[in-house]
Amino acid sequence: MAESFFFYDLETSGFSPREGRIMQFGGQRTDLELRHIGEPISVLIKMTNDTLPDPDAVLVTGITPQKTINEGITEAEFLKIFNSRINTAGTTFVGFNNIRFDDEFMRFLQYRNLYEPYVWQWKEGRSRWDILDLVRMTRALRPDGIKWPFDEAGRPTNRLELLAAKNNLQHSKAHDALSDVLATIEVARLLKEKQPKLFDFSYQHRDKKAVANLVETQKMFIYTSGKYPSEFEKTTIVRAIAEHPRRQGVLVYDLRRDPKYFSAFSPKQLAAAWQYRGDNETERLPVKTLLFNRCPAVAPLSVLDKTSQKRLKINLEEIQANQAALATMNDFPKKVVEALSLLDDKRDQKSKNPHNILVDAQLYDSFFSSVDSEKIHKIHETDPSEISSISGSLGDSRFDKLFPLFIARNYPEVLNTSQHRAWEKYRKDVLTSGDADSRLSKYFKRLEDLSTTKGLSKSQKYLVEELQLWGESVIPADGDD
Repeated sequence: MAESFFFYDLETSGFSPREGRIMQFGGQRTDLELRHIGEPISVLIKMTNDTLPDPDAVLVTGITPQKTINEGITEAEFLKIFNSRINTAGTTFVGFNNIRFDDEFMRFLQYRNLYEPYVWQWKEGRSRWDILDLVRMTRALRPDGIKWPFDEAGRPTNRLELLAAKNNLQHSKAHDALSDVLATIEVARLLKEKQPKLFDFSYQHRDKKAVANLVETQKMFIYTSGKYPSEFEKTTIVRAIAEHPRRQGVLVYDLRRDPKYFSAFSPKQLAAAWQYRGDNETERLPVKTLLFNRCPAVAPLSVLDKTSQKRLKINLEEIQANQAALATMNDFPKKVVEALSLLDDKRDQKSKNPHNILVDAQLYDSFFSSVDSEKIHKIHETDPSEISSISGSLGDSRFDKLFPLFIARNYPEVLNTSQHRAWEKYRKDVLTSGDADSRLSKYFKRLEDLSTTKGLSKSQKYLVEELQLWGESVIPADGDD
């Protein structure tokens, strides 16, 4: 089984994978030495008329729904290409911030279109990795040989387009999926050339077992994450204080901070301190979730040389003192876990609002059973007009709703009168429920605000006009109930 990388990037209709849609997919396969294999792929994916893009996202990408309709293919057509030609054994899927963004959109895409949503990332030697966290850790620990960009305010930044420009790497068009892919490969080559040991260490520790082993065998270790401040190059020293109660991972404490401040806090107070409020006056709980299957950028303390200590403003004596204090706070880990439970309960209650949660968004409610997974595998070999007959044999109740949506979005030509009427009712519920708070109302309100914004370019005004036309075209007709 030949191992390879498949670098990919998405341009999407919004920022939430639960409601957003992939509008463009770009990708390029390479070998492990980052040499291109085969031709690149760039494809637009048609939006369906039950979906409204985020206008601000479209102003960034320049891709309108109309463009996807005119030049793109359906989600079902794309996934047949993806799962037959791209999703091959031994592939490591990699991108620039793909773990937290692109991979999530791909999971929801697979789920929404009746594919098992996880196997593309682990079965038959497949895996995933993320160049962004490697960039962050390289900048923090081994920056030599690479030119590092800063933003307009003089703060460190790792944005792909700025990193590429600073190092004279090819990047023809930011926010074009294929252009971003090719630039990511160039950045990966730069990292591999200048810091090969760190590159290889990160690649070997993309596996959740390797991450878990490092975390479990080190009292303290280095952790690089986008959640940490730029002034410390997104990097700190942490200690695992408890296993995550729901997921494969741990809760880690940032040892830059004295834990004694929080020693008398109740779980409720810890939960309040854990939440981000955007002010600088509130002492925030320095605890973060580290999930083993998300390729976290971790390293043993032994790689922290004196130069890195100075650059990252790390005082090892203070770190060790905070570690010793934390070790005496026997009830603190339990209270933190209780605080997490309070926050999770609050989040779960919010998600139960029926207006917010559609079946498309219920991916993480539970895994598909092995029996259901085997049966839905046959769907994509079945004539679209016969697909509905399979749904009754499945145990997961989500399929009762997913099946008709899958058919209506991808094969509208096979809908009979009653199915078409049901689809129109669904569109009306999704787009207009909530009156002034409905998706359509919010969409048109945002377009109205944008249309009166000063300084819009000619191309941006055109995009706003196209989005207005799209919104008007998907308004459900009266009397479809």
